Amino acid sequence: MSTYDELGRMAGFPAEQVVQAASMIRTGTMVSLAGARFPGMPLFPGHPPFQVLNYRTPRGIRSTGAKPWGEVNDVGLGYMAEYIMATSHSGAHVDALAHMTIGEDMHWFGGATPDECLGDFGPFVGDASKMPSFFTRGVLVDVAGHRGVPCLDAGEPVSADEVEQILSDQGVEVRPWDVVLFRTGYLSLWPDAEALAAHRTPGPDVSVARWLLERGVVAAGSDTETFEVQPAPDRGPEGNPQPVHTALLIENGVYIMESVDLEEIARRKVYEFCFVALPLKIRGATGSMVDPVAIY
Repeated sequence: MSTYDELGRMAGFPAEQVVQAASMIRTGTMVSLAGARFPGMPLFPGHPPFQVLNYRTPRGIRSTGAKPWGEVNDVGLGYMAEYIMATSHSGAHVDALAHMTIGEDMHWFGGATPDECLGDFGPFVGDASKMPSFFTRGVLVDVAGHRGVPCLDAGEPVSADEVEQILSDQGVEVRPWDVVLFRTGYLSLWPDAEALAAHRTPGPDVSVARWLLERGVVAAGSDTETFEVQPAPDRGPEGNPQPVHTALLIENGVYIMESVDLEEIARRKVYEFCFVALPLKIRGATGSMVDPVAIY
């Protein structure tokens, strides 16, 4: 099998970037950038529902006479264990490089195709088991806050020109190796499924994708399920419904993070911070749930 690039923009990530990110920590304050996941939680249409199913319970162990520790259990010891059945794209998550495909050959980043790189248990090139850890500088672009609205309207695009103005007003710049996070206010409506559906989905347009590529970021994310604005206002001559995913993830290996909860960090008006997210290395998965944290 041919050798494929499975790290994308994180290839060559310098160790000094970790040191620089850590040096941003002044107070040790940690802000979670993920909400709780639960059965029935709102998800992108087309993903399977999130489920938590009991496998073992103390009552079940007792009533069935199960003996997980053998014959001796005079203290009545019990435990609980469960199945979690869910897409890896549930709640805050990172798309693996194999998540999105394009073209007649259905290739994903690096030129991998299903004919060569997809097995019965998912892709084995660019899957979640190859995903890197993220410990770098994070930048918040508070679009909703800048516009003075709780949440952007459905299908409202964010352009590169607006991003530059927001960053100028925030007094922050984007640098190589950064993770850039866009707040639309979408998760201020969480978990009201009807309200979320009524605001689906604002976000960056393709001009922002080009802008991010020029600045050398390793990942970009937002508080929506699709990251980019939907429906896409500029689908190009090919009629591409997701040009931002195509430009970032498929063509350039820039990781995309979705459903990142940016409400608290925006309330604190913290626009740059040490960003940490550790994907689960699951073979064949096309993404990973994460509980990212902003530390300042």
